[in-house]
Amino acid sequence: MVQKHCLAVEVRALHFAYPDGHVALRGVDLCVAPGERLALVGPNGAGKSTLMLHLNGILKGQGKVSIGDLEVIEANLRRIRAAVGMVFQNPDDQLFSPRVFDDVAYGPLYMGLSEVEVKERVRRALQQMYMEPYTYRTSHHLSLGEKKRIAIATVLAMEPSVLVLDEPSAGLDPRARRVLIELLRGLTPTMLISTHDLRLVQEICPRTVILDEGQAVADGPTATLLSDEALLAAHGLEPV
Repeated sequence: MVQKHCLAVEVRALHFAYPDGHVALRGVDLCVAPGERLALVGPNGAGKSTLMLHLNGILKGQGKVSIGDLEVIEANLRRIRAAVGMVFQNPDDQLFSPRVFDDVAYGPLYMGLSEVEVKERVRRALQQMYMEPYTYRTSHHLSLGEKKRIAIATVLAMEPSVLVLDEPSAGLDPRARRVLIELLRGLTPTMLISTHDLRLVQEICPRTVILDEGQAVADGPTATLLSDEALLAAHGLEPV
């Protein structure tokens, strides 16, 4: 068992129900070590997105969620949201400024950093995504793959300790998907990826958790879980 003091993410006995009564999480436990890359997989409605939205306090259920030494409570939300970078499936949910630079600079500006530091963070984040030549382009004129890389850069500019990605490869053509996988492999933050793309999981995440009906039904080495055809079939997943 990983000890508490060395955890990047800790979720204990997390329950959550939406206002319409739908129960999305049923006592989920999850521990992630610093630098670990973890995949969350499962059928639609399994609770993957609901779980991720608890990691930076967008949703609040019953149970305990901590990022490093900080519990996800109202008093800590500003620090939590700087530490947890959330990348949504649709990049248009994150790109709203006239220029790429403005989108990537938004987070560092919100953190109150100096103009010099903001510019440097924007440069570094775009460089990590190989998007530096796009600095003064208009985000909404880019391809889906380019938008996804810019959306990731908006989060990297805040230098998070935990990077959370929801279906990062969804909708991408094979070339854009391959580029994204290689870029994600080069990143250093602790990473949680919710996805149906099990080939991406094989390439990026040594550990996988299968969620189904709001519960973590399996947690182990990716190679072991993805080779268990009966387990995958039981939880609405197709073998790679």
